Amino acid sequence: MTWMNESGLAVASLMRRYDIAGLEQLVVLHDELDLPPGRVKVKAGGGLAGNNGLRSINQHLGDPSFTRVRIGVGKPPGGASKGVDWVLAKIPRAQRVEFDIACQRACDAIELILEGGTQHAMQTINAADQP
Repeated sequence: MTWMNESGLAVASLMRRYDIAGLEQLVVLHDELDLPPGRVKVKAGGGLAGNNGLRSINQHLGDPSFTRVRIGVGKPPGGASKGVDWVLAKIPRAQRVEFDIACQRACDAIELILEGGTQHAMQTINAADQP
């Protein structure tokens, strides 16, 4: 067990334990402030977007080219709150169903990655009509 901001410790340890050498076998599911609430996108590699968990994984693996399944949480309302407070807050009741659907869509994305690869999942999930 580890804090989200130290995700790289757990990811690197699991990759060593299961003898996973290639980052193409790693899929990281995470929240994304830059996506509208409930939107799911698949991405191969990329920046960290201020996500400390991704930063830790990148530091421990030395390469940001792993696949990400991103679940949008949107930006904090009014811009007054810090991102960390927003992502750690309880999901408002009015948005709960939307996020439950997004979680199922994220699971579907992972299945698509396993069945047909990252590009296939990107074409299917990213093109879908979502919130």
